[in-house]
Amino acid sequence: LIIFLPALIFVLTARLIRPIFLIRFEELISNRIGHLAGNIEIYLCELDAGINIPETRFFDIWYHSCAPCNYQLARMWKRVLHIGPAILFELVGNINDVIPGGELHRIDWSIVGRDRDVHNLLDKFPPHISFLPNEERRGKMGLRSLGIPDDAPFVCLTVRDSAYLNDQSPHLDWSRHNFRNCDIQNYILVSRKLAERGYYVIRIGAVVKEAMDVDHPMIIDYATNGMRSDFMDIYLGAKCAFCISTSLGIDGIANIFRRPLVFVGCVPLEIIFTSRLDYISTFKKYWKRDEDRFMTFQEIFESGAGKFTVQSEFEALGIDLVESTPEEIADVELEMDERLRGVWKSTQEHE
Repeated sequence: LIIFLPALIFVLTARLIRPIFLIRFEELISNRIGHLAGNIEIYLCELDAGINIPETRFFDIWYHSCAPCNYQLARMWKRVLHIGPAILFELVGNINDVIPGGELHRIDWSIVGRDRDVHNLLDKFPPHISFLPNEERRGKMGLRSLGIPDDAPFVCLTVRDSAYLNDQSPHLDWSRHNFRNCDIQNYILVSRKLAERGYYVIRIGAVVKEAMDVDHPMIIDYATNGMRSDFMDIYLGAKCAFCISTSLGIDGIANIFRRPLVFVGCVPLEIIFTSRLDYISTFKKYWKRDEDRFMTFQEIFESGAGKFTVQSEFEALGIDLVESTPEEIADVELEMDERLRGVWKSTQEHE
């Protein structure tokens, strides 16, 4: 009741001045780091490119939908976005939505709700957030604390399992996403090979199912060694030589800072990320259970399995998804290293 009157006045004022100045407001998807990172960066890139903007002068106000999943990222967005108090603007949004015409004061959800760079803008515009000088000093101290020497290259490794969503929303059944999970132990071989090439490998993740079963001074299981923090999650993703990911939210940090990305074991096949020049993607293989063989590309596309997004859809067609072997994973990661060093040679077989 205390904030209802100010919220109502705000909505009515916004309606009155709309013909000459449009005020829009929308909630940030604050509970998932991939959306809190990627969706906003795409929105800002589209503003830079003059895409999906109103014809009249406008002013956008954001508010958090819940407590941010990463406070460092939220702090950095606040430097470039107008973020209002959620207690007020959530009510503003509710009042606006019940008065006809309110959709004009909302930022189009087709923009806010996606982190896919459908206009290929990430390669055309620089990142919209950066670290302050004191944050840079803090980040370099954090790297030293992890045992990484100054200026030593490092790779971020993030492998999806069931732990994070089960921890954040234990009341929901997340088994529908089990087909996306991968085994962290399959990434030990590539970690060792990257270490041989001079890279430190840092396994990242806020909540993970199990530790890496490896003892190597250049392979750091930051996700389980007790040194994880919101700040270092962002700093590591922003500063890595490249990121290895099985396609999950935390790789959005490397993406918005324009770090090269290798996506391994992506499913479904038809929504792999392709919008940046510094992407390499592989995917899980589709095994047809009743015929005891792998499916061809054409069969995957024609069956619709290339777009399946829940476990039950694969089960209905008798399809098992097979992870890449450690050797296959190592091959694609070393390809990225060679591409970045300018020594990769693409053969006729590759093409």
